[in-house]
Amino acid sequence: MTSSLLAMGVFTLVGAITPGPVNVLALRHGATRSPQACGLYVLGASASYAAVVWAMGQGAQWLMQALPRLSALSQWLCAAYLLWLAWQLASAPVQAQQAQSRGVHASLPQALLQGAAVQTLNPKAWLVALAGVGLFVLPSADMPWALLRFCAISLIACLIGVGSWALLGQLLSGWLRTPQRQRMFHRLLALLLVASVAAMLA
Repeated sequence: MTSSLLAMGVFTLVGAITPGPVNVLALRHGATRSPQACGLYVLGASASYAAVVWAMGQGAQWLMQALPRLSALSQWLCAAYLLWLAWQLASAPVQAQQAQSRGVHASLPQALLQGAAVQTLNPKAWLVALAGVGLFVLPSADMPWALLRFCAISLIACLIGVGSWALLGQLLSGWLRTPQRQRMFHRLLALLLVASVAAMLA
């Protein structure tokens, strides 16, 4: 049991902490939003990933047969959404840090929803979840309990992985006090998102 849990933990943490669109946006939230908004983004992304794992576990056999069509559709949906986010980042207005922090509480629900939306439309999340279900859930004699355990570990790993990127963004927030640096940071993140889309569609 212990070795199985350790294997699940390593698998899910590696999947959650590697660079990708969810983590690029976590970096941006950490650097430019309040700790509350940043935490809600991480929570939204993590809860959404746990839901993806649960959905994969519930319909794993059907999804394995339908995956080529679903994967192509989800890739294009995610690509369109991420390119729109990249444009929003590249053209985002910059402002002084004090002014930026005053209006941040209005975006708290938006941060939660954006974390959930980006994760739900992330093909990497669906493919990693399907691989994990195939490795750790389907071979189990007690599939419902194995799926519940895998969902819980996936949630914790995603909180750690995405949260690490958000924390890195928080550490960069002091450097981003000038409009020029904010503009450069936004454009760099936009380029990283476009690169993520290109890698996803390659």
